[in-house]
Amino acid sequence: MITISVCMIVKNEEKNLRRCLDSLKGLWEELIIVDTGSSDKTKEIAAEYTDKVFDFAWVDDFSAARNFSLSKATCDYIYIADADEVLDEKNRKNFKILKAFLEPEIEIVQMRYVNQLSNGSVYNFDAEYRPKLFKRIRNFTFIDPVHETVRLDPVVFDSDVDIIHMQEEVHGLRDIRICEKTLAAGGVLGDRLTRMYARELLLAGEPENFAKATTYFENLLEDPDINPDIMRLCYIVLSKNAVLKNDLTALMKYSIKDIIVSGSSELCSILGGFYEERGDLNEAAVWYYNAHYETRPEICLNYNREIPLEALIRIYEKKGDKETADNYRNELKTLTEVTEKSPEG
Repeated sequence: MITISVCMIVKNEEKNLRRCLDSLKGLWEELIIVDTGSSDKTKEIAAEYTDKVFDFAWVDDFSAARNFSLSKATCDYIYIADADEVLDEKNRKNFKILKAFLEPEIEIVQMRYVNQLSNGSVYNFDAEYRPKLFKRIRNFTFIDPVHETVRLDPVVFDSDVDIIHMQEEVHGLRDIRICEKTLAAGGVLGDRLTRMYARELLLAGEPENFAKATTYFENLLEDPDINPDIMRLCYIVLSKNAVLKNDLTALMKYSIKDIIVSGSSELCSILGGFYEERGDLNEAAVWYYNAHYETRPEICLNYNREIPLEALIRIYEKKGDKETADNYRNELKTLTEVTEKSPEG
């Protein structure tokens, strides 16, 4: 049977940590907890479960903290856990079976992350596979009987383990500030992090955050080899910033390009908000309707679901059309109930 080091980075998690660790009891041979500056009882709680509690000075870099925690591991495999994660009894049993029968050639085990749409998560899927269990030391081997080459792709296994994400706080502004600091220092955001940055801006960004982001997204559009997906999210972010600045020229420039390319739920919701703010409720309703029924989200699922439906309820209440408002309210209620009942998303 394999041995497992559970590696965690935490800060001010006294409300969640004990719940997480109790759900993981009996699954680890080694528990490593790295604290990045807690001011509550997080470290005291951690010390109840392990003597391997370390301090790491926070430098606005989650990868640096994660890598430090991994450097302390000594077991066969490393399991990465966050304090707001929980394994219920069914998935504890699935994890134990996985641990007992995992083949040694497996280098990465993916587990399903569920309940992601609760409490303002930045992710667009209620359930998705994520790499969670990693072989600590990877052995490179040659493959193919002739013209042999070293196998570079890891051997990945999709497990039956579901990890329940029980997020209680929204961290959008924190993540935005880390991206801002990275860019201010001359750092680079890859396509994945650029998408996350755009999504965080749309979900939690303040006007000053959009103002700081403008130059970055404008510069991306200057690249003749820009990824088309990144190009579309640039149009969306810059359209939102134009609305915030009341810059009608920029709004026309970027919103029309988005509509020509594909038309997104985000852009439709942004235009709905533009007209609603100006008191043109009929035009606002048209765009919110298109956001929910006629287009697909490019970055944020909420701009296709809760945001336009809540806006349509608000608009028809302002217009005195209670029946239509109630119809949209019932649709929103059904949407919420389906999300809550089905971890499949």
